[in-house]
Amino acid sequence: MKTFLVLFRGINVGGKNKVPMASLKKFLEGLGFADVSTYIASGNAILASDQDADEIASRIETALPGHFLLDSEIIKVLVLSRQQLQSVVDDRPEGFGDQPDKFHSDAIFLMGVDVAEVMPVFNPRDGVDRVWPGNGVVYSQRLSAQRTKSRLSSIITSPLYRSMTIRSWATTRKLSEMLVMRDAQ
Repeated sequence: MKTFLVLFRGINVGGKNKVPMASLKKFLEGLGFADVSTYIASGNAILASDQDADEIASRIETALPGHFLLDSEIIKVLVLSRQQLQSVVDDRPEGFGDQPDKFHSDAIFLMGVDVAEVMPVFNPRDGVDRVWPGNGVVYSQRLSAQRTKSRLSSIITSPLYRSMTIRSWATTRKLSEMLVMRDAQ
């Protein structure tokens, strides 16, 4: 059995597609996954399975809308191994996430699309936003003092937005730590 991180796109956002984490945990256990835990309500789960990441994602995406009352068009699931998530953390741009009092930093995880395909939808504002391509992720940083001037929200109008799920850098690092601790047990 391998440990995986499951990132849910489209649940518990803006008061829509509400899924209590305790119910999500029971749902995943009901699908036969082991050692299930969740982290904060934005849709993060850790589980163990002998299936590969694509099989896990497919099973969850297929069963989720039938179990919970959801708008299934915006629901997607990304499953990452500990090594994949660790690469996101290790391969970050130099200094990214190091000044949380000055910058809001996010990891924008890509689901079934290539980073080269999504980079053109970002339109960073000079002096406010910066974005960097990564492996399966876009690193986004905006100046906290001017975040209302950020253009990050402009990605919402792109059809490619349905193939992205965003986590704060603090959440991304915490999830990585949780996977490392789980594998060390």
